[in-house]
Amino acid sequence: MSRIKLEMPEIFEFSTKIDVRITDINYGNHLGNDALLSLIHEARVRYLNKINLTEMDAGGCGIIMVDSIILYKTEIHYGDNLTIDISVNDISGTGCDFYYRIMSEKTSKTAAQAKTGITFYNYDAKKISAVPNVFIERVKNLKSHLS
Repeated sequence: MSRIKLEMPEIFEFSTKIDVRITDINYGNHLGNDALLSLIHEARVRYLNKINLTEMDAGGCGIIMVDSIILYKTEIHYGDNLTIDISVNDISGTGCDFYYRIMSEKTSKTAAQAKTGITFYNYDAKKISAVPNVFIERVKNLKSHLS
């Protein structure tokens, strides 16, 4: 069976720490796939907060996640402290991709990798919107502090 491959960026412009809660654990006694998607959602909200934007106002319109890829590298357990690194790339006319590297502090290894495709959306008009210039500039500004 062929596996999905995900080409990760070399540089991540944002990092946040999140503890795995007991409610994130499934019957296999490790982090559930739904919980990991929820944790990267929290990390994405923190990224947007860092650049003074929100999911409902990302520079004049909101965002919608249109797809996701998650690749598991190792099990994650209750109490694990995760570092989630984020990089925004592939900005196009109406969207972009958020890349996530999920590191376990316990093992100091990559526990998972993920990507979410984001489309910008005008909730009032109920239609897809162009990527706001404010979003582009703030992402570029965050990336420029790495140089």
